Amino acid sequence: MIDFGIDKIALIGAVALIVLGPERLPRVARTVGVLLGKAQRYVQQVQSEVNRSIEVEELRKMQTDISDAARDLGSQVQQGLNEATQALSGQDVNEASSAGGSFYNDLTHTPYYGNPVPVRKNWRLKRGATPLWYKQRHGVRRHVQSGAARVARFRPASGASRHP
Repeated sequence: MIDFGIDKIALIGAVALIVLGPERLPRVARTVGVLLGKAQRYVQQVQSEVNRSIEVEELRKMQTDISDAARDLGSQVQQGLNEATQALSGQDVNEASSAGGSFYNDLTHTPYYGNPVPVRKNWRLKRGATPLWYKQRHGVRRHVQSGAARVARFRPASGASRHP
């Protein structure tokens, strides 16, 4: 930006005071300040958009590099797996996969595990539907109690108490 020192600003202010007069000078100064602020905000927006576009281009380049590296790694792993399969079975990979019971098929086979425990979605509803007399007879707790309250509730009634 333009480099203004204190002496240049004072000279511009004195000339503006003489040309515009003391009545119009504050209004003009306010207008100039508003216009300078808008110009600075516009320059900052343009700068941030340029920086953002540069970052996007860098991220795209990095994405292509990473995807190329992942593709190369995947092909190397597949090649190593094919070589290991050939070494273990002594056959070609295509022949081994068509043979049926080869090592290659054992590696790619994922066993099916069913859900061994059935999901009980509405056990609270079923527990709440139990009759009260059944809960009382079988000692099912209906309310949450602290340990001290439970001990006090089931303390045997005796004539001698420990507390005076």
